[in-house]
Amino acid sequence: MVKKYDVFEYMYSKGGPFRPEEIANAFKKSSISYHGIYNILLDLRRLKLIAKNEYGFQAKRNEKNDLLYKMIKFCLKNDINYNDFLDSKIAAFISETFLKKRITAKEVDIDQRTFSKYTGILEKSGFLIPISRKPFTATIPYNTFLRDLTAYFGKKVLVAKAKQDEYLEEIGKEIIRFNKLRSRNEARYRRIANECEIKFIQHSLSIEGNPITLPDTIKLLKERIVPSEYSTESILELQNYQNAISQMNKDAEEGKPLTKESILNYHRIAMLHRADIAGKIRVRSVVIRGNPDYGTANAKSIEPRLDSLINKYNQFISRKKNSLKDILDFAAYFHNEFQHIHPFEDGNSRTTRLIAFHILRTQNIPILDIPLGLLESYIFSTKGAKKRDDKSLNQVLQQIVLYNLKIMDEKLS
Repeated sequence: MVKKYDVFEYMYSKGGPFRPEEIANAFKKSSISYHGIYNILLDLRRLKLIAKNEYGFQAKRNEKNDLLYKMIKFCLKNDINYNDFLDSKIAAFISETFLKKRITAKEVDIDQRTFSKYTGILEKSGFLIPISRKPFTATIPYNTFLRDLTAYFGKKVLVAKAKQDEYLEEIGKEIIRFNKLRSRNEARYRRIANECEIKFIQHSLSIEGNPITLPDTIKLLKERIVPSEYSTESILELQNYQNAISQMNKDAEEGKPLTKESILNYHRIAMLHRADIAGKIRVRSVVIRGNPDYGTANAKSIEPRLDSLINKYNQFISRKKNSLKDILDFAAYFHNEFQHIHPFEDGNSRTTRLIAFHILRTQNIPILDIPLGLLESYIFSTKGAKKRDDKSLNQVLQQIVLYNLKIMDEKLS
C-alpha cells in the first residue's frame, strides 16, 4: 500500500514538478487509484512537504524536509520500513524512553498493545536491546537516527546514562542458556550465525564508507547476484571481508589463538582488493579520517607494540579461568590498543572488529553482529573518540553481546 512518505520520497528524489497522473503511474504496481494519489498529495501539501504550482506538485526544499529525506534514505539503506518510524507518537515514545536506563510497560504512559508495537518495531530494526522478556525490560541506545526522528517531530532529546557493568548479570544468564540451546541444535545455530554474519559485514563496512545497502549486500553475498550500480572495489570489499570472517570463524571454532601471523592473514584476505597493502605492516604515518586527534603509532614502534599486545593476549588466554568481566575488560583493552597501534595503511578498523570477535568467540561468548542502533556508540568509543576510553567501549560491548545473545537464544528456542 502506497503511503504519503513513499510519495514524498519519490518526489524529493526525482525533482519534479509532477502531475498527479504521473505519480499514480510511478506507483502503478501498487494498484493505487488516481483519487488515492491525489488525496496523498493534498495531505503532503497540508504538511508543507510539497507545494503546488502551474506545472503540478513539487517537493519543497528546506532544512526540515532535508532532514526527513535524510532519515528516509537511512532507512532504505538499512532495509527499514520508514513508515513505521515517521510518526509523532512513536517519536514521543522514544523521547520518553531515552530518559530511562531501562524501560518496562509500567514506566511509559501508553497501553500494553501500543507498547508492544513500538518496542517490536525498534527491536526488529536493531534500535532496542532486550534485557528480559518476563517482565519485558529493554534499553534504547542513543543514535543520530532516533535523535533526528524525535527532533523532527518536536520532541525533547535527553538521554539517561547506564552505570558501569550494567548488563553483566543478564549476559551471564544468557550465556548459560545459549550453551544449552546450542548443544541441542548445532545446525540451526550455524544457519542463524550465517544470517547475522551478512548483516555484520554490511554494518561493519558501512562504517568505513562502503555504499552498498543491506538488501543489496544480501543479494550479493547470499544469492550471488552482483548489483550493477556499485563500483568493483565496493563489491570486492564485501566479498573479501566475508572470506576473512569465514577464516576467523574457522580459527575460533578450532580454538586457535591469535598470533601476529593470523592477524596479518585476516587483513590480507580482507584487503585483497588492495594488494599493495594487504597483510603488510605500514611503513609511513597515518591519520584517522575525521578525527586527526586520534593517536596512532609511528611506523618504527608498530612491531614492538604489536609484539607487546600479543604477549598480553597470550598471558590472558593462559589463565585457567577468566570471569565475564575479565573477558570484556580485556576485549575492550585489546580492541582500543590495536586500533591505536593502527598497524596497516587501511583496513585497520574492520580487522580490529574481526579480532575482537575472535577473542570473544574463543571465550564462548557468541558475538555475530553489531546492531544498527549501537554502531554510533561503538564508533564514538573507538576511532571516533577524542580521548581513549576503554570503559566506554566495555559498556558498548556489553550491550552488543547482550543483543547477540538475546537474538540467538530466542531463535534457538
